[in-house]
Amino acid sequence: MGCFMNLLWLVFGGIFTAIEYLVASLLMMITIIGIPFGMQTLKMASLALWPFGKTVRSGERSAGCLYILMNVLWIFLGGIWICLSHLAFGVVLCITIIGIPFGLQHFKLAGLALTPFGKDIISD
Repeated sequence: MGCFMNLLWLVFGGIFTAIEYLVASLLMMITIIGIPFGMQTLKMASLALWPFGKTVRSGERSAGCLYILMNVLWIFLGGIWICLSHLAFGVVLCITIIGIPFGLQHFKLAGLALTPFGKDIISD
């Protein structure tokens, strides 16, 4: 069932979201200062490509000072807007019964988009 849902996700917009994250990641990695942020958008691209059957968890290192500082920078440099866009898509998709599983995936992406540093993506 998860593979079928991932294929539906991919066909109905997941591929475009993943490509957008991949392009953003490559653009950020051009500069040395942008490499940590590019790695986080690469993490989001992998989740946006195939989200069903994956879980986002905070790692044991997520409480470190560097991760907190990077997450605060991330939020102020655009992470809040990425999170809000995923929340909006999630709400719109959850209006219909068929869209609920896809809306839940957008909520998962919103949580990762708000504070990606120190989070791990784990296959169920």
